[in-house]
Amino acid sequence: MSANMQHDTDNSWLIDDDQPGDGGDGTASRAAPWRVMIVDDDVDVHVVTKFSLSNTSFMGRRISFLHAYSGAEAMTLLRGTPDVALILLDVIMESEDAGLRLAHRVRTELGDKTVRIILRTGQAGQALENSIIVDNDISDFWCKTDLTTRKLFTTVVSSLRTYAVLRDCAQRMETLNAALASAADGAGPGRATMALNLDRLGIIQALDPRLCQLLRCQQDEMLGRHWMQWQSAGQHAMTCVELALAIEQGKQWAGALTLRDKDGKEHDVRALLLPLAGHAEHAGAAVLLLTEI
Repeated sequence: MSANMQHDTDNSWLIDDDQPGDGGDGTASRAAPWRVMIVDDDVDVHVVTKFSLSNTSFMGRRISFLHAYSGAEAMTLLRGTPDVALILLDVIMESEDAGLRLAHRVRTELGDKTVRIILRTGQAGQALENSIIVDNDISDFWCKTDLTTRKLFTTVVSSLRTYAVLRDCAQRMETLNAALASAADGAGPGRATMALNLDRLGIIQALDPRLCQLLRCQQDEMLGRHWMQWQSAGQHAMTCVELALAIEQGKQWAGALTLRDKDGKEHDVRALLLPLAGHAEHAGAAVLLLTEI
């Protein structure tokens, strides 16, 4: 690997762990930093960019800088570095389209759909085709001379916010897919696993259409209602209390429930509650997986 490629693992210059801006208690410094990669063949651009963002803190996390001076170096660094949140990418480096090629390889070859990419160019008036912006999921495109410290800060924070949301969504999907696969393995032949998305109060936000069929209800009859509305009276009373507390507290839970359909028929189900990360900031707090027994 080139000696030019480096990851700031020390306390970066011009960054004081307890300086004003991180609460004075070092909280932002202790939290895992956002990894931001600067890709540019001009050393001065690296220095100025790092200086401009050196005091930046977002969601209690500072910025850790990675440096590459060509598209090829950046690709090597990306292959060995997980969780890069943002790439500040020069368009023209070892070739006139080196930056564009790197952006395309990140999305296709590496399959990274979450990292944010901000393209920068030193060529005033340079324009990109709309297809390049769309196909490579480019967050922003700036001429370096127009990118003031304030504008750089704003676009970086905006990109980090988008990255955080995308990462959260990806983690939720991984949790749900793993749970569905596990539930399907244990359900046995002919036993479908149905999912309910609940908020912290137990209100149904989304549901599997197969559950509507089981309970003989239309989807709009269940959305926005509390899940206990379909709990059979007197059945598993303490279990329902435990489940309600688990939903509110964001804890995992497993047990048996008896549901009553629109015609009064009862259905015994095995239930698995999976809390979703960061549920306090989102409408969906948990996924309740139901398998008919």
